[in-house]
Amino acid sequence: MALVANRRSVMTLFSAPADAQSHRTRIVLAEKDITVDIIDVDPDHLPEDLSDLNPYNSVPTLVDRELTLYDPRVIMEYLDERFPHPPLMPVDPVSRAKSRMALHRIETDWYALLDELESGADKRVSKAAKLLRESIIAADPLFGAYPYFLSEEFTLVDCTVAPILWRLPRWGIELPKTAKAVQSYMARMFERPSFQQSLTESELEMRG
Repeated sequence: MALVANRRSVMTLFSAPADAQSHRTRIVLAEKDITVDIIDVDPDHLPEDLSDLNPYNSVPTLVDRELTLYDPRVIMEYLDERFPHPPLMPVDPVSRAKSRMALHRIETDWYALLDELESGADKRVSKAAKLLRESIIAADPLFGAYPYFLSEEFTLVDCTVAPILWRLPRWGIELPKTAKAVQSYMARMFERPSFQQSLTESELEMRG
């Protein structure tokens, strides 16, 4: 089964329908209108194909001919470089570095809470939800500084922020009316055609 990737003629993404990490990669695919075979998998019953391709047996996993990638950020940056239009990272080194630092902060401060938020244990979910809510509220000025998150253009940072914000009702998080910049940002992101296209049925139900 080691040659599974070689037998695939179309780019393939193994994705969990309700998974935020998978969602951020799906937004990039939609934004760039990339032809891809998306295989929805149940995280509790992963297909054999996946374990043969990815030593961590995790999603998202991208297969592009002989290449297999299984880190969300690596997948997103690969897609941006492989399909350069529209660009989702700044061209100049300073702005690009700032975008990468923003990605690092979001992954460290927000995505690191995903296991707790999805654990189903009331106390763990409640604690993580409180931390996430406070962090998003504290970031409200950043959401209002530019049309997109810390940028004049839509970037991989927005692809990473939006899945977290979309899931707030799922985790029982309600933002105050005073967080106007975040609310406005969410409205703009959620109306974006690529974001709408990226949503699975499971994700649509999160805000049904």
